[in-house]
Amino acid sequence: MTPVLSLRGVAKRFGGLVAVNRMDFDVAEHEVLGLIGPNGSGKSTTLNLISGAFPVSAGTISLRGEPVTHLPPQDIARRGIARTFQLVRLLPSMSVLENVMAGAVFGHRRRWGHEAESVAEAMLEKVGLGGRGHMAVGQLTYIDTKRVELARALAGEPRVILLDEWLAGLNPTELEDGIRLIRSLRDEGRTIVLVEHVMDAIRSLCDRCVVMASGSKIAEGTPAEVLADPDVIRAYLGDDDA
Repeated sequence: MTPVLSLRGVAKRFGGLVAVNRMDFDVAEHEVLGLIGPNGSGKSTTLNLISGAFPVSAGTISLRGEPVTHLPPQDIARRGIARTFQLVRLLPSMSVLENVMAGAVFGHRRRWGHEAESVAEAMLEKVGLGGRGHMAVGQLTYIDTKRVELARALAGEPRVILLDEWLAGLNPTELEDGIRLIRSLRDEGRTIVLVEHVMDAIRSLCDRCVVMASGSKIAEGTPAEVLADPDVIRAYLGDDDA
């Protein structure tokens, strides 16, 4: 069965710095894959390569067997890859509803007018912001800006959702709410790649994990397998004997 998303030999160089080094992994339909590793290991860069925000230096990225490696970001979004950002990126001059409608208009499924509006309202309801579409984004709390960005990604009806540290910066109550929300997306059968540092989220949400260190993959398997791997522990905690 063809994976939904496939990376083969994917690399990214910034001058002499190799930020991502020959990455290989597949994401199956309805799977939640965690992309984890210490700070600076290349996780967000990998998401930027998948979404087209950065050009790939080498290798191939395929969506349902079709290469998307050299497509611009808007075309990759049209093919069905949506994302959120580490630093939330909303359109400040537009209302909450209009921000989410943008996802419906420019995403995988092109919807317009009343149809885009009804999809946007449904996605706001899904993320817990029903009835708040009239608000300005400047009126929102931090977690609610994240909810709007997630609703915008969902409004395009993507095949794959990339979540870049969506749970970062949340207080304990918000974190519980956030994990519950992502779990509800998983339970709907969505295909998700999430970059995350919150280990409770990794354990409870991910089917498999790919672990990165210094731009390379050092482990792959279930959360329990990779978090018990000595190489992974060493990458996170350091090695006094190294």
